[in-house]
Amino acid sequence: MSTRYLDKVVMVTGGSTGIGRGIVKVFVENGAMVMFCAKPDSGGEELEASLNRTGPGSCKFVVLDATKEDDLQTFVAMTVKQFGHIDCLVNNVGWHPPDKSIDDTTKEEFQSLLNLNLVSYFLTSKFALPHLRLRQGNIINVASLVASIGQKDSVTYVATKGAIVSMTKAMAVDESRHNVRVNSISPSCVMTPLLEELAGLHDDAAAAMTSMEKCQLIGRVGTEAECGLAALFLAADATFITGTDLLLTGGAELNYGIKSQIPS
Repeated sequence: MSTRYLDKVVMVTGGSTGIGRGIVKVFVENGAMVMFCAKPDSGGEELEASLNRTGPGSCKFVVLDATKEDDLQTFVAMTVKQFGHIDCLVNNVGWHPPDKSIDDTTKEEFQSLLNLNLVSYFLTSKFALPHLRLRQGNIINVASLVASIGQKDSVTYVATKGAIVSMTKAMAVDESRHNVRVNSISPSCVMTPLLEELAGLHDDAAAAMTSMEKCQLIGRVGTEAECGLAALFLAADATFITGTDLLLTGGAELNYGIKSQIPS
């Protein structure tokens, strides 16, 4: 079994399901000690127990509210208390709301999503960086392909992900003086419970899922494990890469497609 991140300490926000779950799993499988957090009743306890049985690394789950500054500060403190240091922070927590036009989106809805998808990344990074600097560690921010290409009826979500990519680059500049690398990952469609939930909002969920599969050149959506392996690459292998947004997309951004929404 590979141990590419043996005995390294990794923090993952939103790690109990979806992309976060894939990241936690891959790091534990590669020998890391992982502290991950999520909201209550999200499956974190079950994931913790399962991964600790199989190893070779280990993990600990913490329940918290990622929109609360004190919770995030406590998360960092608990990690250091549990494992002694921090080598890698993966900011992953977030949500994609159902499609909604800007006309129907309230200021409160926009601000709420900003707090979860963006401000949580800023705060967790701020609190973890003093520890990461001591280890010349790294930060990985999970963004999205839509930060680069946009998405219909998703202006709030796209805004948060675009800001994450930009913040990653700025943070990489600042933290280079401490030999801390900062990168982001921008997936396209990944098979997660959230993707299935969004597909289920359509009259024909199966047809919606097929349509999403066809958005990638390779004809399928990504997997949680592939997201985890991308994060592991940035943490363990990409020692000469910082300030980069890694597209994990199956080629979804390539080639022409029918995009015009102008009535003929």
